[in-house]
Order: sequence, then structure tokens, then C-alpha cells
Amino acid sequence: MANIIASPSRYIQGRGELKNLAKHTEKLGKRLFVLTSASGRRRVEGLIAESAAGTDTTVLYEDFNGECSMNEVSRVAEKFRASGCDVIVGVGGGKIHDTAKAAAYYAGVPVVIVPTIASTDAPCSALSVLYTDDGVFDRYLFLTANPNIVLVDTAIIAAAPARLLVSGMGDALATYFEARACKASGAANCVGGKTTLAAMQLAKLCYDTLMADGLKAKLAVERKACTRAVENIIEANTYLSGVGFESGGLAAAHAIHNGMTAIPETHQFYHGEKVAFGAIVQLVLENAPVEELEEVVNFCMEVGLPVTLCDLGIREPDRERLMAAARLACADTDTLVNMPFPVSPESVCDAMLAADEIGHFYKGCEC
Repeated sequence: MANIIASPSRYIQGRGELKNLAKHTEKLGKRLFVLTSASGRRRVEGLIAESAAGTDTTVLYEDFNGECSMNEVSRVAEKFRASGCDVIVGVGGGKIHDTAKAAAYYAGVPVVIVPTIASTDAPCSALSVLYTDDGVFDRYLFLTANPNIVLVDTAIIAAAPARLLVSGMGDALATYFEARACKASGAANCVGGKTTLAAMQLAKLCYDTLMADGLKAKLAVERKACTRAVENIIEANTYLSGVGFESGGLAAAHAIHNGMTAIPETHQFYHGEKVAFGAIVQLVLENAPVEELEEVVNFCMEVGLPVTLCDLGIREPDRERLMAAARLACADTDTLVNMPFPVSPESVCDAMLAADEIGHFYKGCEC
């Protein structure tokens, strides 16, 4: 099996860069089909209009229905085909990105991803995570190409709620540990190859950047400030984690997130918040050194990521319900199979309970 690394064709990051959207997309097409939420449109419409002013680029908006399901992907693809547009632009968060990527894949057209938050590593990948219409994990849809352009306006992201940036840190936190597990097991990464040296270095740089700048960035965006630390964390959450997870591979942390979608109380929490707890569970499964576990748990508490089941709304952990989540996480089609040792639903459930207790220990509270 070959070593393979995947990346978007172009990654653009800078303050105020959305005002240059039309310039960046002109070689892909001149009729932009922008998928976004109603609130997202209010945030970006003026800047996108400014980018198109004085050019022959036109813009058509389509509202996102809220869930990246196969039904929504099909609806968006059909709307695009009827629109006469030639490029899909996904503006918003991870589920909008995944829907835009999948719709562009089925329509056979270029896709541009514009994050307005840095809450997941979805923007750069050739992967869409599909859910049911009710928000339960369905499956991964592997695409044939990464986005043509990922355009990140850091001024917009710094103005978003701090919790969203922190959620992105939770998603990014798992990148190195999952890539490390895949390398140890020899598992294929998300593009069907072995992990490259470059991918492992990006994954490790992602983790190191979180440890160095995560708290500073969180405090800065509490005041809507875009500092160097914020710029670094946006890159870590978006590019380093995006290329790192896809080319490094996924393992326990994301599978445990997927399993926890079967517990309704967790639906109110962001993807990265659940992945962060999944990363702690993975370290428990690995019996990681206490120093490593302490660093991760302390980081999560410092920036406000969950370290207990209670933090994820599960106030009375019931073993039977946790076993249902563990069974879903251990599905043959999910990524727990990439761990370098056999994993069973029972061992995952035990690791979830142990991680919960570790979180309580370090927090020094019952809930």
C-alpha cells in the first residue's frame, strides 16, 4: 500500500480575506451557489457582495436545512443543478461544509469552503460525515477530491462565540493520538494509503500548537480579538487537523463520538466537544502514561472542553445506555478497528466509565 497525503488545492487564511472571494474563485466559475444558514448569510452577504462588485461574478444563496443527511445532500444537489450556477460555496460550520462537499461531488462541480467558525476540521477534507435527519451518525462518505479552495477569514472567526473555537480545539486534540494509533497498527488513512512522514508531523504540530496557544486564543476571542495565538489556533483547527486526520487516519476518538450520538442528551453539544472526551477515552484504552493523560485533561479543563459524561449532559451514566453507544462505536464500518489492539464494546464502555471518573478526579467534583 502506498503512502498518501491529501490536501485542498489551495488554503487561504487572513484577516478580511472574504472580500477577495470572487478573485479567488474566478478560475473555477463565475456563478456562485452559496449554501449557508440564514444567520450565516447575514454575517457574510455584505462582504461577498463587496468581493463581486465590479466583476462578472454572480451569487445565488440557498438556505441550509440544519442537518448533513443524505436527504439534504440530494436536495442541495438538485437545487444547484436547477440554478444554472457552476461552483458550490459552503459558508458556515462543519455540517454545511460536509453538505456542500457532498452535493458538489454528486453534481460533479468545484467546491469552495468558507468557514465562519473554526469548530471542526471538516473544511479541508475529502470526506463528509452523514447523519440521519434526526442527527444520529449514519456513515462516512469518502469523496474523490479535497475542496478546490478553503478560504478562512480570521476576522469573522475571531468574532464568533469562543465556545466554537474551543470546540474546534477538541476536534483537533484527537488528531495526533488517532494518527499515532493508525501508524502503530498499520491501518489505512482516510484516502486509502499509509501515513506519510509529513502527515505525522502535521498531526504532532497540531497538538503542540494547541498546548502552546489554546488558552491564549480562547481568552483573546472572549474579547473578539484576533491575535497571533488566534491565527495559530485557527490554522491548527482547520488545516493542521484537517490534513492531519485525513492523511494520518481516524481511530477511537471519533468512533466514540459517533457512538455517543445514540445518547440524546449529547445532541446539544458540538462535534469537537464530544471528540475531546473521545480522545480521553482513547488514551484510557491505550493505558497512556499518566503524564500524557494529565496534560490532555488539564488542557481540556483550562479551555472548557468536557472531561466527564456529566459535562456532556449525561448526568446519570447508565451502563446499558453506554453499552449501546459502545456497540455503535465498535461497528465494523467505523474507525475503532484502526486501533493497534483488539477492542470490544465492553472495553469501550469500561474506558468511558474510567475516563469519566478520571475527569471527576481532576475536577475535584461530583458533577
